[in-house]
Amino acid sequence: MTLLRSGSATDTGLVRSVNQDLAVETSTLFAVADGMGGHAGGEVAARLAVDALGVAFGRQPTGAGLSQAVTEANAVVWQHSQENPELRGMGTTLTAVGLVNEEGHDVLALVNVGDSRSYRFHDGELSQITTDHSLAEEMVRSGELTTAEAAVHPHRHILTRALGVSSDVAVDLWRIQPMRGDRFLLCSDGLTNELELSQISEVLSSVNDPGRAADLLVQAARTHGGSDNITVVVVDVVVGDDMDASPVIAAVNSDFTVVPDATEEDVGAAELYPASVPEAGPPSRRERRRAKRRARRIARGRRLITFRTLLFVILLGGVLSGAWYAVRWYDTNSYFVGVDHNELVIYQGRIGGFLWYNPVEVQRTLVTTADVPATYLDQLNAGVEESSVASAVNYVRNLEATKTCEANPNSSFCSPSAGTATTAPTTTAPGATTTTAPGATITTAAP
Repeated sequence: MTLLRSGSATDTGLVRSVNQDLAVETSTLFAVADGMGGHAGGEVAARLAVDALGVAFGRQPTGAGLSQAVTEANAVVWQHSQENPELRGMGTTLTAVGLVNEEGHDVLALVNVGDSRSYRFHDGELSQITTDHSLAEEMVRSGELTTAEAAVHPHRHILTRALGVSSDVAVDLWRIQPMRGDRFLLCSDGLTNELELSQISEVLSSVNDPGRAADLLVQAARTHGGSDNITVVVVDVVVGDDMDASPVIAAVNSDFTVVPDATEEDVGAAELYPASVPEAGPPSRRERRRAKRRARRIARGRRLITFRTLLFVILLGGVLSGAWYAVRWYDTNSYFVGVDHNELVIYQGRIGGFLWYNPVEVQRTLVTTADVPATYLDQLNAGVEESSVASAVNYVRNLEATKTCEANPNSSFCSPSAGTATTAPTTTAPGATTTTAPGATITTAAP
């Protein structure tokens, strides 16, 4: 008889706005799904997958049944995406463990698709059971990358296998003998992207309650960056086989094998390899091309924004916004008088424009080029800067008055002058208004 105890925790993280992860806890089935495919698609894919998994496993609670349940979950997600164009390309990872009885033995059947992971914590040692279905991991298998290089490779998040992105999917299956005192960890990559294995081991070894351990792991990942959704399920074997009392059941090809008179040390962790992945050489060139095409489809639905990237984008946005406002202020804080169809017009902006800002017409003066001295036309055609609309209006009126004085130098409105220049009189009648124009001073008598 085997008795399991579990706990789980999940968090959106510090970057994502929606939690597309899901955790499953029942008495015999535990799972983590990490959805992908946009704001809504990932949530839908994860929910469809775990619901279908639970129903199918309930009909056939065996190792083969759990593997078949994943296949059925894939079909459900795929069919839903085909029927709903707005959800095309959605998918989800899935790692799950189920307690089953096969040939009189309690067995933990473990399945995996994608880069969510399952670990076994035994005698103070944490070992990874699952293999990531990612482009970086494929490159490790083919010898193109080392494990250390794959951990920081820019394509480490691009998946080569996930539920719902194709009509069929290959499922990795393990059968593991439940040993009393063992602890199993199921998690999305939001945990392993932020924490080292030593940090995870420290929590698993020091916190007895599985729910509390799950909470602490999620909070630690959030504190270390929280660049993705974080989901953890911790499963403890409370009652199970003693290490030396029963044979170890290990995954070999697609069937489990009972190894008589063997202890766990005799079999070793290396025996727990995926049942659906036989020992083989590096993938062929055709297989790698197919994997890369599938990876590109999946990558469209997975966001790869890290906390540092988000911070950089925010800072860059602030700098660009500040620059935009500075340019706008510089451009709109200036006016000039120009000529349009022989009429003097007041514009806001810089003469000739500045960057993406072009001058904007503010006021047409109804004063033509014939109404101002000819000597000023070149300046006006080039543009004459003024500090405000009022200054520009005053400048135009002075030009108009100067033209009037040139045409009628003996006018009572114009002061006598030497040569062609005119000067203001030394005294002004009470109530009179004095206006200074370019080259002339005009005094208008009070009524």
